[in-house]
Amino acid sequence: MRSSPPLVDTHGRVHRDLRISLTDRCSLRCTYCMPEQGNEWLARTSILSLDEIERVAAVAAAAGITTFRLTGGEPLLRSDIVEVVRRLARLEGPDGPVQIAMTTNGIRLPEFLPGLVAAGLSRLNISIDTLDRERFRELTRRDRLGDVLEGIAAAAASPLRPLKLNAVAMRDVNVCELVDLVAFAVGHGAQMRFIEQMPLDAGHTWSRERMVTREEILDALSARWELTPVPGRGGAPAETWLLDGGPHSVGVIASVTAPFCGTCDRLRLTADGQLRNCLFSTTEFDLLPILRAGHAPGVEEQHLDAMLRGCIIRKLPGHAIDDPSFLQPARGMNAIGG
Repeated sequence: MRSSPPLVDTHGRVHRDLRISLTDRCSLRCTYCMPEQGNEWLARTSILSLDEIERVAAVAAAAGITTFRLTGGEPLLRSDIVEVVRRLARLEGPDGPVQIAMTTNGIRLPEFLPGLVAAGLSRLNISIDTLDRERFRELTRRDRLGDVLEGIAAAAASPLRPLKLNAVAMRDVNVCELVDLVAFAVGHGAQMRFIEQMPLDAGHTWSRERMVTREEILDALSARWELTPVPGRGGAPAETWLLDGGPHSVGVIASVTAPFCGTCDRLRLTADGQLRNCLFSTTEFDLLPILRAGHAPGVEEQHLDAMLRGCIIRKLPGHAIDDPSFLQPARGMNAIGG
């Protein structure tokens, strides 16, 4: 496909990252993400097919998107996940081949990892909020910690690097485990990354007062390691610190107390074909009518490219969580995509 101009918003941010949610379904029921029961899943007829995902990604790659991150829900619940990776890994943009990353809970990694690596997966993030089995069961409402640990072990034995482990820091839940989680990650050749809890829970119960902040996380880790800031963050969501001078490091994603909106280079595509220019956006751009209109080759690409640019041009300078007018998105995190 012929290259097109880069995706630049009105604030001068060049967009190079598209996060593609493959499903809103998940094998866990984390309390900060979705309720245990009564979930209203997306209609299967609205879920993007493999061909539709590839067609959107091809247009995005031509416009300068260099990284596609596959998310969910839990992306390994897609039976065609290996083929999704294979198709997307073949794409090239103006700067050459794209990279394919994935965020997963790790439960099915031992089953899929060899095929994913062979298909062209570039990077892997695994979510693990606690190392305590009972705490894991209470937090996720599923007794699957052993499966997650097996998935992390499989990833650690794979060639995928960097390997990153993600944890949402939560008061009265896992804040006592921050040091243990970092030590666990180091032991597996991975980087631990802590995420400030964001207002994205399906029950809309988030409160700033209950959130564990960036400074609290750093204070806890500083009691064990000397932390040295790593410069050159660029558009990455995580700030990084070396542990005792390196080579191991830890990251903190402080979307609430230290937002990185000024360098954000990300777009999001939900499993049902809605394009979003911000995780906290209340506006979506529906690609399904374009994808299912039966346009002639070339015409569909033009419409998709125009939609991408229309979405980008309406991107706000920041998410405004601290503004009194802030409204939490109607969708929970599982339906938006991590």
